[in-house]
Amino acid sequence: MSFLSYLINGISLGSIYAIIALGYTMVYGIARMLNFAHGDIIMVGGFVIFTIVSTLSLPPMLGILAAVAACTLLGVVIERVAYKPLRGASSLAVLITAIGVSYLLQNVALLIFGSNARQFTSVVNVPNLKLAGGALSISGVTMVTIASCIVIMVGLTTFINKTKIGQAMLAVSEDTGAATLMGIDVNKTISVTFAIGSALAAIAGALLCSTYPSLTPYTGSMPGIKAFVAAVFGGIGSIPGAMIGGILLGIIENLSKAYISSQLSDAIVFAVLIVVLLVRPTGILGKKITEKV
Repeated sequence: MSFLSYLINGISLGSIYAIIALGYTMVYGIARMLNFAHGDIIMVGGFVIFTIVSTLSLPPMLGILAAVAACTLLGVVIERVAYKPLRGASSLAVLITAIGVSYLLQNVALLIFGSNARQFTSVVNVPNLKLAGGALSISGVTMVTIASCIVIMVGLTTFINKTKIGQAMLAVSEDTGAATLMGIDVNKTISVTFAIGSALAAIAGALLCSTYPSLTPYTGSMPGIKAFVAAVFGGIGSIPGAMIGGILLGIIENLSKAYISSQLSDAIVFAVLIVVLLVRPTGILGKKITEKV
């Protein structure tokens, strides 16, 4: 039963990585850029929920909605101010800007909230599920996290395949120039992509802090990096790949902590990524892109 418990907890952790990775993979698939400030938007969402629930003593659902709204707005502002002027710049310039935005968010949070860890009040009030006569207990946060990942995955896939703006995203991801000639507003499409990715980061922040109830200005840094690894693992630019990569990464990390070493679990995760990329550089579901010279 212990193995099954570790496996379920790994799927739960991987579901959080998958939700975060969806933001990375959508932005890369459409705008061809890596938003390394994405992890810090998780932290912003966590502090918005903390302020509303713990400081103002308002209902958790209101905190989640406020976090989604705040992170969505923040994502759009970051895209307009920091990334849009660099639309035609080199990848290195965009990467440096993304790192700068990440440090800016962290330091603003340090100025406002300080460096001390805050005790986060879980926003999930679902009773634990006991199976096999009580030998296996699944926490309410775990069940909600896994269910949220599935719902988000299905909803996002439906949105992209069935809506007009979703079709515009697909067109921009295939060929920006051709999409512009067809009358698609590329700037608007990219802004919507950042908005959706940032909203997902807020939800991931709520689930992450409910699972690990400690909040600091650096809370989103390592989960953000691991979610990027998950996106690359599954095939960056692929939405199903982000989910598969995130869940596999969570399982590998949790089983490594349980059976090998908690101190080496992160190293094992990155080592597995290196092996996968050596065997399949595009990731599990990534497509090989042929460039014409």
